[in-house]
Amino acid sequence: MADDVRSALDALIRERGEDYSAISRLLGRNPAYIQQFIKRGSPRKLSEEDRLRLAAYFRVPETRLGGRADGGPAGDMALAAALVTVPRIAIGASAGPGGIAEIEERDRPIAFDDGLLRDLGAGRRAALSIIRVAGESMEPTLHDGDDILVDRDASEIRPGGIYVLRLDDLLMVKRLLRDDRGLVVHSDNPAHPEIAGFDPATLQVIGRVLWCGRKL
Repeated sequence: MADDVRSALDALIRERGEDYSAISRLLGRNPAYIQQFIKRGSPRKLSEEDRLRLAAYFRVPETRLGGRADGGPAGDMALAAALVTVPRIAIGASAGPGGIAEIEERDRPIAFDDGLLRDLGAGRRAALSIIRVAGESMEPTLHDGDDILVDRDASEIRPGGIYVLRLDDLLMVKRLLRDDRGLVVHSDNPAHPEIAGFDPATLQVIGRVLWCGRKL
């Protein structure tokens, strides 16, 4: 039975084009959790909460993942309601060096637990978007290909925060700092110079980065 569940979950992940680490994060687990469950049999079985969440996310009957046939749909429905699907958006601009890659809206969204979004300080769920980073200018914090969760309502600048912004028509993801030079656009990678002394009116803050995820 346990082997059947592992095979079923592995098949769902492959069919939907997901990866083990992303599904592990969906469950609030360490990135290797699902791979260890499928490949090594550890843990021996899914917890009821994890099974419910996975069934809701993949939109399959709980029985496919080892649930009881007489288990009603109430748990699935309640858990599905607790998951917030955040779309990947097309940003409508070319990515500059260390910037952000364009993503078509047809790409798969990512589902987040609503409690996690509250912990991250997210505001309106409709203002959340997933965007993919391109370039290495924010390493080691953000890597090329990372998915970032952006709150487009969080446009107020908090020095030290990471933002998606547009400066002189160049779209980028950078850390914003303040010092005696004023507002500074900072790259965490020291190989990339800071940008200072610009007219603040030319800076448009699109949203603040709340979370990032990546393939291992």
